[in-house]
Amino acid sequence: METVTSPNAQIPQLDPSNWKNDGRPVPVTRDGLKYLIAGEIRDWTGPTEQVESCPFFIENGNVVRPQLGPTPLMGEDEAIKALDAAEAAWAEGRGQWPTMTVAQRIDAMEGFVERMKSVRERVAELIMWEIGKTQSDSYKEFDRTIQYIHDTIEALKNLDRQNSGFSLEKGFLAQIRRSPFGVTLCMGPYNYPLNETFTTLIPAVIMGNPIISKLPRFGQILNAPLMEAFRDSFPPGVVNVVNGPGQDLITPIMKSGRVELLAFIGSSKTADILKKEHPHPYRLKSVLSLDAKNLAVVLPDADLDVAVPQLLAGALTFNGQRCTAIKIVFVHKSQREALLERLSEGITAMGAGLPWEPGVKLTPIADRGAADWLESLLVEAKSMGATVLNPGGGGRIANYVHPALVFPVTERMQLHQVEQFGPIIPVREYENISEVLNYAVESNFGQQVSVFGYDPKVLGPLIDVLVNQVSRVNLNVQCQRGPDTFPFTGRKASAEGTLSVADALRRFSIRSLVATDASDRNVDLVNEILAARSSNFLRTDFLF
Repeated sequence: METVTSPNAQIPQLDPSNWKNDGRPVPVTRDGLKYLIAGEIRDWTGPTEQVESCPFFIENGNVVRPQLGPTPLMGEDEAIKALDAAEAAWAEGRGQWPTMTVAQRIDAMEGFVERMKSVRERVAELIMWEIGKTQSDSYKEFDRTIQYIHDTIEALKNLDRQNSGFSLEKGFLAQIRRSPFGVTLCMGPYNYPLNETFTTLIPAVIMGNPIISKLPRFGQILNAPLMEAFRDSFPPGVVNVVNGPGQDLITPIMKSGRVELLAFIGSSKTADILKKEHPHPYRLKSVLSLDAKNLAVVLPDADLDVAVPQLLAGALTFNGQRCTAIKIVFVHKSQREALLERLSEGITAMGAGLPWEPGVKLTPIADRGAADWLESLLVEAKSMGATVLNPGGGGRIANYVHPALVFPVTERMQLHQVEQFGPIIPVREYENISEVLNYAVESNFGQQVSVFGYDPKVLGPLIDVLVNQVSRVNLNVQCQRGPDTFPFTGRKASAEGTLSVADALRRFSIRSLVATDASDRNVDLVNEILAARSSNFLRTDFLF
């Protein structure tokens, strides 16, 4: 039995005795045992593990963690069955799905999104219980995913309109369209187990690729309500959903060499392992969204009324468990004292508790093992001269970790280098902007930066350097992914390929063309194919 302990000072805004079950029903289910292969929803009868809730209650001084239900521990047999089903749907490029018209695939996706809407309440509730996301953010994740699908459909219509005509170049007539790669493996992250999983799955599928979706280790049960929508919307084998330890499921799939495209959101270390397991790495295409150590820069003329709320949201939304979170703050010496004081006050003002309680911003973290990791980072930093400035910072109750504002952070500390992926705000003081630029250049990561200040003579040259080190520079706002129509990528070890609505459609497809010399006979042939509508690729339909 876990006991209530807090190794640091009392957390000011948190009374553990209030963490009681107020009668809210626990969503216990056996639906987590369901998986989808070849258009059939199956019930797993092999070995399982119990999913315990991320939020917990306090009873008689002990931590009580409800069980949500069992999930499968699948292995190689199911992995190969899912792979076989996806290959059958691909059928060497002759399958029903990859040879459909774009309009037909759009119709199927529109049917899917309508079916998906019917399970909104159930999925949002499970997001709260499985990964501890606040109620408002759980609904936002679902609604944003729905909007992402609608935006993807519109982007594909626009892309197809651009490709509906013919090109005549140097005596050659050609129609250039986009076609799918083939069997695709999609692996989403636990911090956005619905939204970010779908940011690869949806464009992969709508472009004609049959996919295998391996569910994230946290957020397994919440995907179960979507199984019927997948089954009823797409031909058998187009979407296959499996669950279990990554090494047991993914290793045999990758080693088979039968996967054409890998879509993975997670750590660069895991991505390296996955790619090396494929026997034909030159053939494997990859779309990867990986680690980040996003920095924020507070310039001498920064408006702290603007900067402080953005820094707090950027660093602590969903307890900092986001690749787009601000992971280190550089503050000019002239602003340091005021910034630290206001950040500490801001943390103390943030509501902490159970995800469904009104006003709560801080909740238990999804990965219980990560609590020990975060604590070790704080122990090391303090041993090297850093101080936790906010009351109760770093205090723990089971897998609740109270945000820690840490200063001064120096180059020798892990907090200066690694992605903490949790509620710690490391702060480093600087006097010359070259210190910030050196950090950006030397970092192994290159996703985003937030810059707070208003002097155009300072910002202009700073932007010119930073855009060559990171993929997005945010002016007086936090690092973030959205809007989803903007490119989302990274330099260095932070990404491979670009994810956004339009870019993702291109990443999950390849330009293909039909070409011929523009002789009368061949022009007549092309016109006859168009008139007979005998090809789903070679056509001039205009989508509305």
